[in-house]
Amino acid sequence: MSLKITVIGTGYLGATHAAAMAELGFEVLGLDVVPEKIAMLERGETPMYEPGLEELLRRHVAGFEGSTGRLRFTTDWAEIGAFGDVHFVCVNTPQKHGEYACDMSYVDSAIASLAPHLRGPALVVGKSTVPVGSADRLAAYLAEHAPAGGDAELAWNPEFLREGFAVEDTLHPDRIVAGVRGERAEKLLREVYATPIGEGTPFVVTDFPTAELVKTAANSFLATKISFINAMAEVCEAGGGDVAKLAEAIGHDDRIGSKFLRAGIGFGGGCLPKDIRAFMARAGELGADQALTFLREIDSINMRRRGQMVEMTREALGGGSFLGKRVAVLGATFKPDSDDVRDSPALNVAGQIHLQGGQVTVYDPKGMANARRVFPTLGYAETALDAVRGADVVLHLTEWREFRELDPAELGAVAADRLLLDGRNTLDPELWRRAGWTYRAMGRPTA
Repeated sequence: MSLKITVIGTGYLGATHAAAMAELGFEVLGLDVVPEKIAMLERGETPMYEPGLEELLRRHVAGFEGSTGRLRFTTDWAEIGAFGDVHFVCVNTPQKHGEYACDMSYVDSAIASLAPHLRGPALVVGKSTVPVGSADRLAAYLAEHAPAGGDAELAWNPEFLREGFAVEDTLHPDRIVAGVRGERAEKLLREVYATPIGEGTPFVVTDFPTAELVKTAANSFLATKISFINAMAEVCEAGGGDVAKLAEAIGHDDRIGSKFLRAGIGFGGGCLPKDIRAFMARAGELGADQALTFLREIDSINMRRRGQMVEMTREALGGGSFLGKRVAVLGATFKPDSDDVRDSPALNVAGQIHLQGGQVTVYDPKGMANARRVFPTLGYAETALDAVRGADVVLHLTEWREFRELDPAELGAVAADRLLLDGRNTLDPELWRRAGWTYRAMGRPTA
C-alpha cells in the first residue's frame, strides 16, 4: 500500500513540499493553523510567489478539473494523525526578537499538537532549520507523549530550497540528507524519495546532529563566499581595482569556482541572515563559540554593504543632503523570481535614503504588495519607466531579468539626470553609457 503523507505548515516550504509530494504520486494532506491560508491553497492559489508552484498545486488539488485530487488541506490535527504514515514538519524557525537565537516555538507547538494523535506506527520528519540538538529533544518528547510510544519515530531531513527554484529543488534535489536512528526511518524516507534517488540524487544518511548541522553549515559557507567578494569590493574601491575582473580571475580556480562571486549590496531574505546568527548563538550555548567568530565579521560585512550603497548614492548626487533629490529604486525583493522582501537589502537601502529626506520611488516585478506593507511611506510605481520618471539617480538593487532587458534610451528620455548606480553588478555598462548614462558599480571605481 502506498504511503500517505502529511505536511504540517503550508508556508513557503510546506506548500512547495506538499505539492511536490503529490507530483511524486503520494496522497497528501496539508495542515495549517491559519484557515485563510488553507482556503487559499484549496483555491489553487499560493500564499507567496514562486515560479511553477501554482501550476503544480492545480494539477493535484482536489476539486480542479483534470487534477489528480491527491492533495487536500485541513486544520484538523486529529485528521492529520489518522491519515498519515509520514508527517513532514515544515514550520518556520525565525530569529528570536532581540536575540540571535532561533525561535523554536512553532516547531515545538507542531510536535506537541501532533503527538497525541499518533496512535499507530508513524514517522515524523523535521524539515525546518533548527539548532543542533533539537532532534534529540523532540524525539524524546514524541516517545513520551505519543500513544504509539516508540513506534512514533523521528527523522531529520533538512530542506535546501532556493527561492525562485523551489519546485525544481524539491522534485530534483542535488542531495537528500536523512538524519535517522534506525533502519525503518531510513527505509521510509528512501520510499518517499524513490523517484529522485532513482534519477541519481545522492542519499546521505547521518545521525541527528549532523543532519541538523548540514543546513546551517551550507548557509554559513554560502554567506562567507558572498561576503568575501563584497570585502574584496571594498578593497577594490580603496585601491582602484575592478572586483568583477577579480572575481572572474579567481573563479577560474576550480578550488574556488565562480558561483556567488558577484559583488553587490549583499544577501538578505528569511534564511541566510537568521541562520548564521542562530548558528553563532547555538555554538555559544555548546561552548564552541570561538569556532564561529568569523561569522560575526561575515554578518558585519554584509550589513555594511547597505550603508555603502547609501553613501555611494549620496556622493553621486554631489555629497550633500538627500533633501529634494528624487531617487528611483529598481528592485524591492531580496532576490529575483520571488516576492519575498524579508531583510531585503534593496528595500533597506530605499528606506535609509527615504528616512534621510530623499524622494524614493520603488518598482519591483513581484514584490510591490509586500514592500508596501513593510515601507508604506515609500513611493511606488507600476512600471520601471514610471519609477525613473523625473529621477536624479537610478539605483539597480535586485537583479531581475526585466531590468537587464530595459531600454536605457527610453529610460533616459524621462529621467531628470542619466545617472545609474548598479548595486548588483549585472547590467551592461557599455549599453547604458552608449545611451548617455553615467554608470557606476560597487567595487569598480574605474570600470
